Amino acid sequence: MRVPAIPRPRSLAGQLFAMQAVLIAVVVAGYALFTYVSDQRQAEDAASRQATAVARSIADTPSVRAAIHTPDPSAHLQPYALQVMRDTGVDFVTIMNQSGIRWTHPDEKQIGKRYLGHIADAQHGHTSSETYTGTLGASVRTVTPVEENGRVIGLVSAGIRVEAISRRVQEQVSALFGVAAGVLLLGAVGTYVINARLRRHTHGMNATELSHVHDYHQAALHAVREGLLMLDGQYRVALINDGGRELLGVGTEDAVVGRSVADLGLPAPLTGALLASEPRVDEVHLTADRVLVVNTSPVSGGERRGTVVTLRDVTELQSLMGELDSERGFTQALRSQAHEAANRLHTVVSLIELGRAEEAVDFATAELELAQALTDQVVAAVSEPVLAALLLGKTAQANERGVELLVSPESRLDDGVLPDDLSARDLVTILGNLIDNAVDAAQGSTGARVTVTASTDDAEEPARTLLLRVADTGAGVAPAHADLVFQRGFSTKPAGPGGRGLGLALVRQAVHRLHGTLSVAEADGGGAQFEVRLPLRTAVGPAPVSGGDA
Repeated sequence: MRVPAIPRPRSLAGQLFAMQAVLIAVVVAGYALFTYVSDQRQAEDAASRQATAVARSIADTPSVRAAIHTPDPSAHLQPYALQVMRDTGVDFVTIMNQSGIRWTHPDEKQIGKRYLGHIADAQHGHTSSETYTGTLGASVRTVTPVEENGRVIGLVSAGIRVEAISRRVQEQVSALFGVAAGVLLLGAVGTYVINARLRRHTHGMNATELSHVHDYHQAALHAVREGLLMLDGQYRVALINDGGRELLGVGTEDAVVGRSVADLGLPAPLTGALLASEPRVDEVHLTADRVLVVNTSPVSGGERRGTVVTLRDVTELQSLMGELDSERGFTQALRSQAHEAANRLHTVVSLIELGRAEEAVDFATAELELAQALTDQVVAAVSEPVLAALLLGKTAQANERGVELLVSPESRLDDGVLPDDLSARDLVTILGNLIDNAVDAAQGSTGARVTVTASTDDAEEPARTLLLRVADTGAGVAPAHADLVFQRGFSTKPAGPGGRGLGLALVRQAVHRLHGTLSVAEADGGGAQFEVRLPLRTAVGPAPVSGGDA
């Protein structure tokens, strides 16, 4: 058995069209009815005024008073009354004596008979109007006295039939209904055009569907952990979710919506990406304390309607990737050292097989002393375990690339001197990226060397700082690039598969987060010298990160 389909509710545009059409019809019909009633009343009032004017004009005419005194008033007044009717457009003019006996009438058979209507007011010298049914039918009539020397000598009545008044009103109402029909038609066409446009914008959905879409939209917007940002055609923030506000470090939604992206105080590269007209795919950008992957896509629809921006926080992932790169470097160094150790072991075995045990012992001892001397040198200068391990690994890695990595004599960093709130991961990010950058710069230069200094100053406890200095023998940094070198994407080396120009930007971000300072200058022997100073007790409020000479 087939279940009958439940009819889908009409779309919102269709419902609005029906409501507007009914509303316009009711308004036009009500206005037409009101106008009809009003015109009927106005027509009766106009007829009464016209009849009053005609009756008073006749009563004030001297020839009428003179004719009343003649032996046969009808002979003189009947032609005159008929002429007045033709000239003024009234339906009857009746002139009568003070008792109401007619001297004139449109129907000559009624002459000499009593007037049908109320004449008491006129007999006492007053003008009165009424609607009364007489010999010609219902009419609006006025009765006024003919006075001479203060005495009523006759009466005059002029009237217009109600049928004639209704005919005039019907003509006006016909024209009114024609105008009303035109207004109704014009309103219906305008309403249809407006609702057709509304139907396109609402995609034919009804009110319930639009409400559900809004509810789902709000739920999805706040449930997504990634940042979502929608910009209008003028690059103003039209919508931002909780994740977007957290990742960008901006204020509340009410304080952000409606503002231009350029006014949000974001880093210049990130602002440029958001203002770009072309799509951006998986671009890495830095804020004050986060690493973000940014994707932008223009909203389709003919003209430019806006941009949809998604933000993903990869701060932890980027840090882990940096540690992974370091581990890969250590692994490669260990593989190379294992290969060298195998060669040396074969040499020792061969010396023993040749019966030269003493030379074998001397050779093995010398190699051990050299490795131990390097370890003792690093540990003696930097006994902090994380930095010591990093320096040992970077030394072996640099050696494989033909670069000598030295720990300067003034380095002195004891174990336990670093506070708990100074993250080891941040130290690895800062010093590891500086050493990697220095090794890249020094590789291939004459006497390629990288010198690392790690120490604390002799200031009192609250003001003590950690000094990390890395100098190389490379080409150095041009003064014009002293600030640009810390921006994401800046590099003097060819871009690799993963891109370049992120290491020093991450260093700057970590230093800023730790309320430290970062500077670059020319090293004593040429090349570049990067210097980082971190407070061993976190101060309140971020300190500026500067470029230029230290």
